[in-house]
Amino acid sequence: MNVLDRTLAIVEAAGRLVRAASARGLHLDRKNGGDLVTNADREVDAFLKVELRGILPAAWLSEESADDLDRLGREAVWIVDPLDGTREFAQGIAEYSIAVALVEQGRPVLGVVHNPATGDSFWAARGGGAFRNGAPIRVNEGTILLASRSEVATGEFVPLADTWTLRPMGSVQLKLALVATAEGAVTLSRGPKHEWDVCAGALIVAEAGGLATDMFGSPLCYNQHWPKVKGILAGAPAAYRRALGQLVDIGPSRRMAEFADAFSPPS
Repeated sequence: MNVLDRTLAIVEAAGRLVRAASARGLHLDRKNGGDLVTNADREVDAFLKVELRGILPAAWLSEESADDLDRLGREAVWIVDPLDGTREFAQGIAEYSIAVALVEQGRPVLGVVHNPATGDSFWAARGGGAFRNGAPIRVNEGTILLASRSEVATGEFVPLADTWTLRPMGSVQLKLALVATAEGAVTLSRGPKHEWDVCAGALIVAEAGGLATDMFGSPLCYNQHWPKVKGILAGAPAAYRRALGQLVDIGPSRRMAEFADAFSPPS
């Protein structure tokens, strides 16, 4: 069994842990920044950290682990979101995912996104195409934009509502995976994202024939000292280019101000 197959098996096992934790009853808490976290987030993080590093003892970058900057000197790093879409998970909405990527020298070489609620698994290896439950997937053009439910609620998609059919939903990684399966033509965010929010899904989109960059059209870089990217834009080629043109005019959200150069994007 190769690294991708072993990774997929481990991520799907983590999905079973999520379902078991939900059946036992969730314990909700808040992180220092106010984000919601559950016992399932932490259990999955601990499980993945042991099991994935058993496949390959790479460095570790995860939403639920303290950041060890030793990773900066390592060639390979696992970039993990143990539970992307915790708010939806806690509310019983089937729009959350476990996301795992293996990055070598700043570039993802494999990515897996798994939805424990539906059992769907999406995966890709660099140069090997993208798959959903074993079947090849491909992006497709259209007018459906998969948008963050919370960002729609705060008005960040108002400038795009007249030209796209907005489909609000949770989990950035799941939105990326669904773009790769042609359930949406494009997805984007005008605010900062952590590397673990986008890494696996962006690779899956690219391997499905789409384009995935930050919101300014610049390449996504991983295993950075400060592991954040300037938003996300991913989609089928024509839809991606159309959205990029609009984002040039609209610009980022106020949240992007944490990047010193956010309002002077590269030309």
